[in-house]
Amino acid sequence: MPPVRAVLDTNVVVSAHLKERGQEALILELGLSGRFELVVSPVLLREYEEVLLRPRFNLNPAAIARSIGAIRHRALLAAPTKRLNVTRDPDDNMVLECASSGRAHYVVTGNARDFPHQFQGIHVIAPRQFLVILAASVE
Repeated sequence: MPPVRAVLDTNVVVSAHLKERGQEALILELGLSGRFELVVSPVLLREYEEVLLRPRFNLNPAAIARSIGAIRHRALLAAPTKRLNVTRDPDDNMVLECASSGRAHYVVTGNARDFPHQFQGIHVIAPRQFLVILAASVE
């Protein structure tokens, strides 16, 4: 069975940094440890970093740089070539573009209402659902 491949929406990555013991932090840790194949694109990596560095989150810039570096090192880097216009929030299209070009099975988001439930075979699911899927895929 091929490994589970997923794109994490920016809100999941931000939550992972704000709540070190939350389900989002566990998902990011599982991705970085290779439990599933994490997929990112250059534009999505830039968005992660830009949002994490916003003053309102008061996060340590050096810790953010380490985290982004770890994601860049571990993740499959997708190179989207096709622009999409299918989400309610136009900024979320980049997430589906990454998922589509990286042949992801899932987009994990805390904001599923802005996405279609499914797009080209890619399932858009909440963090809790993704953890259940990962638990069920243990061999």
